Amino acid sequence: MQRKFQRVALIGKYQSPSSPGSTGVSRSALEEVVRFLRAQGCQVALEQQTVTNSGIRVDPDVQVLSVDEIGRSCDLGLVVGGDGTMLGIGRQIARHGVPLIGINHGRLGFMNDIPFGSFEPILVPMLAGEFVEEARSLMHARVLRDGHSVFEALAMNDVVVHRGGTSGMLELRVEVDGHFVANHRADGMIVASPTGSTAYSLASGGPILYPAIDGWVLVPIAPHTLSNRPVVVPDQSEVVLELVAAREASANFDMQSLASLHHGDRVVVTRSEHKVRFLHPRGWSYFDTLRRKLHWNEEVS
Repeated sequence: MQRKFQRVALIGKYQSPSSPGSTGVSRSALEEVVRFLRAQGCQVALEQQTVTNSGIRVDPDVQVLSVDEIGRSCDLGLVVGGDGTMLGIGRQIARHGVPLIGINHGRLGFMNDIPFGSFEPILVPMLAGEFVEEARSLMHARVLRDGHSVFEALAMNDVVVHRGGTSGMLELRVEVDGHFVANHRADGMIVASPTGSTAYSLASGGPILYPAIDGWVLVPIAPHTLSNRPVVVPDQSEVVLELVAAREASANFDMQSLASLHHGDRVVVTRSEHKVRFLHPRGWSYFDTLRRKLHWNEEVS
């Protein structure tokens, strides 16, 4: 079977081992994938942090590359790990347009949808060009203080403003495209993409957005007024969350980047120009993923 992808980068552990909630990938698991790729005739490159964190043995004909070098020289990124690993690498590789395939070695696997135990027969046709491709939009967020940007980050899942460890709600002024929506008193507010609609947003009562929908969902976290419900807006919008009052507050971006907020800070969320390219096996269905991961249609004993 002819190969579509000649040069494949293996990313197995983007986050540092000390990252909260991170899921480790064993050295032996990564080496198993390397052997498979080489048997398929692919040139294999290893991502730099993967080598550092896993201690994987690097053969002389295998290059160790940074994410930018992978973006400039590889045809495909193969991500072994959990969704957090995919989030970390997806934000960085998006601007290069390199497609990603996810092998699940974590807990949920909404984005890494190929089970590790059966990756070989699934990957063989995919490497030859038999796959389903989809693109997921990124969010670009900035923290403005006195009109100046003091922090910015990309997010694939969500941008979250929430209260700190102290008790008490925070108050947020919410605007969409310059139009005042409401002042929300709550534990926080989530701006989630369709990708992130099955993460923190879902746990906070937000709806599931089909990935092809060009929208975001605004979800209040434990609102003081129960009539404050989730709202879906176009992702071409500019969403602003202004901190009006709080003892302590911060902004999270995919729960992997953090910025402390001061009174009057404005978190401005717009759609990034970059998208993450995901490749799935032939016959893949988003609804199959939802049924499997959310345990729908399972009988309750």
